[in-house]
Amino acid sequence: MELKASKTRLAHTLENYENQKAGFDFLGFNIRQYKVGKYTSGRDTKGRLLGFKTLVTPSKESQERHYRRICEEIEKLKGQSQAVLISKLNPIIRGWCNYFSTGVSKRIFTKLSYLTSWKLWKWGVKRHQNKGRKWISSKYFRTIGGDNWTFATSREGSNPMVLMKHSQTAIVRHVKVKGDKSPYDGDLIYWSSRRGTHPEMPKPTASLLKKQKGKCAHCGLFFRDGDLIEVDHIIPKSRGGKNEYKNNQLLHRHCHDEKSRTDGSYSKGVSIIPENYRWENDMLVTC
Repeated sequence: MELKASKTRLAHTLENYENQKAGFDFLGFNIRQYKVGKYTSGRDTKGRLLGFKTLVTPSKESQERHYRRICEEIEKLKGQSQAVLISKLNPIIRGWCNYFSTGVSKRIFTKLSYLTSWKLWKWGVKRHQNKGRKWISSKYFRTIGGDNWTFATSREGSNPMVLMKHSQTAIVRHVKVKGDKSPYDGDLIYWSSRRGTHPEMPKPTASLLKKQKGKCAHCGLFFRDGDLIEVDHIIPKSRGGKNEYKNNQLLHRHCHDEKSRTDGSYSKGVSIIPENYRWENDMLVTC
């Protein structure tokens, strides 16, 4: 295998090296270390302070390329409607943000949100050169969730379209697998909570475990292997609640009993222990 000379170099991640800035770019990310104090410093395998921490951020080249693509799309669609523009930009923004959502990207997402909003404001000004700023802002921007500069179609429409903002993307850190865990250890609760799926766990139950981050929705404690867990309706069926995913939650059996007494309903829950139950018609029943 040959290494391309223009893409190969020796780099130092903490100090400048041979008149080159510290850090390096890889697959769109910039990897670099920064000197910090003892309260934010990383530690080695023996717990000793390193004096620096490693940050993985979107590289400047990736940021510029992404923003350039947004600008090109806005320029290309300058004669199209606002709805068409939103439908074209949303997949671009969502895909880029999802790719970089595992890094230290919050500040960069906020900056790109501002730049995109500014570009869209200029797009509106060019379309209506004889209109005032107040008229343009009221036509193309809405107040949603406390944000006065949300690029969205009119509320009068049956299904208004809203442009996704970079800053709305949640940063999700990769969680390491516990040292003593294995996919073959039979701990269905741990692996379902982590991945939202497991071949031996019903899909609806595994999805709820991941959604609740492995915790009981009533007491807030983590489920443990061997606990009796039951599917509960958040709004009881006796009070108009529907038997659907968004109205379901997982509770300990004793928490389920307590909730049923509190909300005035009673529904006999079913444990999700696979050895004793099976999934039948969207319900867990005893074998």
